[in-house]
Amino acid sequence: MRFFKAVFFLVLVFAAFSVHAQSSAELKRQREALTQQLEQLNHEYQETANNKKTTLKQLTLLKQQISIREQKISNINSEVRNLDNQISESNNFVHNLQSQLDQLKKEYAAMVLFTYRNQSAYNKLMFIFAAKDFNQAYKRLKYLQQIGTYRERQAGYIQETQTELHVKINELDKNKKEKNNLLVDQEKEKKTLGAEKNAQVQVVADLSQHEGLLKQQQQDIQKKIAKKNKEIAATIRREIEEARRKAEEEARAAARAAAAAAAKAKAENKDVAVVPKVRTITKNSSTSEVLNATPEAAKLSSDFLDNRGALPWPVTNGSVKQGFGIYYDETRIKNESLGWDIKTNPGASVRAVFQGEVSNVKDVSGTYLVVIKHGEYFTAYSNLKSVSVRAGQKVSTKQVIGTVATDSSTGEAIVSFSLYKGITAVNPKIWLAPN
Repeated sequence: MRFFKAVFFLVLVFAAFSVHAQSSAELKRQREALTQQLEQLNHEYQETANNKKTTLKQLTLLKQQISIREQKISNINSEVRNLDNQISESNNFVHNLQSQLDQLKKEYAAMVLFTYRNQSAYNKLMFIFAAKDFNQAYKRLKYLQQIGTYRERQAGYIQETQTELHVKINELDKNKKEKNNLLVDQEKEKKTLGAEKNAQVQVVADLSQHEGLLKQQQQDIQKKIAKKNKEIAATIRREIEEARRKAEEEARAAARAAAAAAAKAKAENKDVAVVPKVRTITKNSSTSEVLNATPEAAKLSSDFLDNRGALPWPVTNGSVKQGFGIYYDETRIKNESLGWDIKTNPGASVRAVFQGEVSNVKDVSGTYLVVIKHGEYFTAYSNLKSVSVRAGQKVSTKQVIGTVATDSSTGEAIVSFSLYKGITAVNPKIWLAPN
């Protein structure tokens, strides 16, 4: 019974260690990813700083570095706590193994002593022949045989426990060394974080001397964004009105055809055929009803919805520089992003995230905007240097529609991507596949 309890205990401990191992592996993967992002940001910051001119990009990069470094420090803290738990459990595990080993050795010693005292064949025979009857004699014989088997098993348990104890002690030492290395890395990151925050203060001080110029730059950027959003909204409204107009015309044509058929049947003294009632589009119809008025549009909308969370990114390689929603720029002005600004490689191809029809291609403040209709959904791609599609053209998923433009002052290649359901902008995060 004691043996089965020990086995059950080992199973529980192994399960706990398996969970910790998975958690540790995930934390380590996250730390490596954060380190890689920091290296890339540091490289960009050094390039910007070498221009010997304080810019908004320097401040943006510093803020990104500080944010990611704080994430890395938090990640290291989680790893240290995880290792502390593993070390504590390893200590308990080693203690329990040592207790089990001592108990096994004690039982084994008692068994060896008993065997030694009864090792002669004469004593064994006397033990058997002293039985009251044949049945008891048989049981005593089996008992002696089982003692030998049990002794061999106990010796095996002792050896296995010793081996496991050695493995866990080595694992405990390894975890302690890893914890020490993490603490050293954490201290290094904290020092670097302090230096970056000091640099941020200096950059802000330098930028404040050119506050007027910075505000003008921000205003220009906001004007361009507002113009882009206005053009997207106008494009979607045109599509809605056009879909409404076509649906109303088709409804009127169907009504005229039904009336003509009824008049003809009456003139020929025939029964009027019952025409199935068709859903008509009126001025009071919702945007969704208008855009899904045709079977083709309704199917495209359904297919687009079915791919929520699995749509490909508009670029093959990229990272989100500005997410969806309310944010504050470097001059503390409140803004709202209706999509994602995705940083990618200069000259990168921009592609459609789903099949559909190009609704609009337009030059907005020197770069191109492309709007694609997917039933009642729309996707917009702006800040394109060149385009390879035209309005009215059918496109397929991942088809290249143009190339991203590169900002001559910062050297950054950023494509702005937004997604709409009707006239309402939605967060691309819940639609695009994890990058």
